[in-house]
Amino acid sequence: MAIAVKALPFTFVAHVLGLAALIMVLIWLLAFRGGMAFESSDKSLIFNIHPFLMLLGLIVIGGEAIMSYKSLPLNKKSKKLAHGTLHVIALALGIVGIYAAFKYHNESSIANLYSLHSWIGIGVICLYGIQEMLFIVYLKMVIQFAVGIWIYGVFLPGWNNKDKKRRTSFSHLIWPFCLRVGCGYCLPRISRETNIPREFRPR
Repeated sequence: MAIAVKALPFTFVAHVLGLAALIMVLIWLLAFRGGMAFESSDKSLIFNIHPFLMLLGLIVIGGEAIMSYKSLPLNKKSKKLAHGTLHVIALALGIVGIYAAFKYHNESSIANLYSLHSWIGIGVICLYGIQEMLFIVYLKMVIQFAVGIWIYGVFLPGWNNKDKKRRTSFSHLIWPFCLRVGCGYCLPRISRETNIPREFRPR
């Protein structure tokens, strides 16, 4: 027999842990690794953008998106809109974070996608992208109503209840999977980075 538990109390703990992780990574990057920059002669500053944006986007804001659907005191449509919008922001930050890693590699003459971490990260971003495409298709009904352009009805016909149920099941599987994989692969990578560059340790 399932036990009903309210989600709201658990979100407070999750918010504190997410904020603490973000603060610790910021301290690590600013105080121990010299800061962050998109353009710099010190190429490691370009790379430093990558762990910050991946943590902020895929883990913190992605986690907020998952929690918002259960914990926000709003109607169902408003919660769906907040949920999807936060995921779009998480995806955008993740893409910029991956771009920063590629930029660092290219400007430092380092091969791209040479590790399992890289390929797992690309896979997670692709899953996020697929989910956001499905979210946009869901929102097309709102666009269709607001704008009234008939072409949306031709190329993106409305889903029936069976299609919606299938998409919901897929969504409930993919979002938690992406969050767990993101957490699982960022921790060992950060641990590895903290043990390599001696020149960025505090003087």
